[in-house]
Amino acid sequence: MEKMGIPAVPIVTTIFENVAKTIAFKKGMPNQRIVFVPHPVAGRSESILREYIEGTDPVTGRPVAQEIVDALTKPITGADMQTGLLEREAPKKLDPDTRDNLHRFFLENNWTDGLPIILPTEERVERMLTGTRHKPDEIVGTMAPSSPHEAWEFSVEKVAINAVMAGAKPEFLPVILAIASSGITSLFSSTTSFARMVVVNGPIRNQINMNSGIGAMGPFNHANAAIGRAWTLISRNLGGGAIPGETYLGSQGNNLNYNNVCIPENEEKSPWPPFHIQMGFNPLESVVSIFHGWCILHQHGATGRREKQYHRQMVSILGSLSPYSSETNPAGVLLFMDPLVAVDLKEKFGFDTKEKLGRYIHENVRMTVGDYWEHSLVHSFTLPLARKGIEPFASWLEMPGETLIPRFPFPESVKIVVVGGETNAFWQAGDFRYQKSVSIDQWR
Repeated sequence: MEKMGIPAVPIVTTIFENVAKTIAFKKGMPNQRIVFVPHPVAGRSESILREYIEGTDPVTGRPVAQEIVDALTKPITGADMQTGLLEREAPKKLDPDTRDNLHRFFLENNWTDGLPIILPTEERVERMLTGTRHKPDEIVGTMAPSSPHEAWEFSVEKVAINAVMAGAKPEFLPVILAIASSGITSLFSSTTSFARMVVVNGPIRNQINMNSGIGAMGPFNHANAAIGRAWTLISRNLGGGAIPGETYLGSQGNNLNYNNVCIPENEEKSPWPPFHIQMGFNPLESVVSIFHGWCILHQHGATGRREKQYHRQMVSILGSLSPYSSETNPAGVLLFMDPLVAVDLKEKFGFDTKEKLGRYIHENVRMTVGDYWEHSLVHSFTLPLARKGIEPFASWLEMPGETLIPRFPFPESVKIVVVGGETNAFWQAGDFRYQKSVSIDQWR
C-alpha cells in the first residue's frame, strides 16, 4: 500500500489569495485546499492572531478552525485529484501595425518596464544576434521569480529580443547572455522589495566602453544603463516576474530595479586585485558578478581623517545594515570605494588587501546578541538555523543579551568593489550579498 504522507493544509493571509491559488494551479493542483485568514500577521498580538483562527475565513465566510479540520480529514474527491497545466502560446511575430499601436500593445501586455522601448523588429533582432557566435535557438537557461514559482526556459534569440527592447548594442549581448545564464532574476518575488546588482570585470569593460569612473552608478553611460535594463526586461518577459500580487510581492517596490545597479569595477585605479580575480577567475577573463540586497547608503571617505574618526564612521554607517542570515544568504555588505578612498585605506591604514579590510569590518562592526535576536528578519530567517545547530548562530542563542557579536558573521561575506572617478574621497555601502559569478567570454 502506498504511503501518502502526513495530511497538511496551507493557511494563507488574504492578500496572498491570488498568488496562492495561482501557484497551486501551476503546480498541477487547481483544487488545492487552502484556508485564508486576515492580513497582516506580522506585528500582531497573540490575542489578535487567536481571533483570526477563531473567526471566519474572509474568502469563504466559513469558520477557520472547521475549514482546517475539514481540509485535513475529509476524503479526497475526484475534483481534488484533478490536475491543471498552464498552456502558454505566444506568437513569435506580431502583425504589422503603427509604431504607436505596437508600443501600446507591448505596454498593455506588461512586456516593458513602464518606459518606452526599442521595438524588436526582425531586422534589429538579427543585428543583435551578430554579437554572439551562439545559435538563436540555443537554450541559455531558466529563470523564476522565486522558488515556489515555475522556472521558464529561454533561448539566445529571446534574450536578444529583450536586449533590443532595452536599447542595447550587439557588442553588449555577451554580457547580457552571461547575466541571463545565471538564472538569477532581478525582480525577486519577496514582500520586502529586494534589488539586484551586477559588477562587470575584465577586458570587456573597456571594449564596450562601460563607465567605471565619474558617474558610474548614474544615468551617464549607454552600456551600463542598457545592460542593467535588459536584465529587468528578461526577468519580466523570460523569467515569469513582475505581475504585482502574483509573481511580484514587493510591498513598496525598489527604484533600483529599473537597471539594477550595473557597473564595471575601476580596475585601473584600484590598489587591490579586481573582484573577479578574488572569485578565482583569470585576470584576462571577462566576468559578471551578481549581488542581492535592498539599498545603498552614502558616506564620506577616509582622506585626511584620523584612524579613530574613520573607525567611528565606518562602524556607524555599516551598523545600520540588516544583520539577518538565511540558509543561502549569510549577512554581508558590499562597499563601493572611490579609488581615492581605496588608496587611502591601503597606504594610510594598512589595508593592503580587500580581505584584510573585510576581516576588520567583521571584527569591529558589532551589536549585542539581545538586539540581534530582536531583529524581525533574524527571528524569521536566522533563528531556525540556530535551532538546527548551525554555527555561529547556535552559540549566539546561548549567550547573555549584552554580549557583543559580529554584525556580519563571516569575514568573507564582506565584499569590496572599487568604482568612481576620484573627484572626491567618498564611499558607499549596501546590504548586497554576493550570489555568483559567470564568465562572459563563453557567450561571445
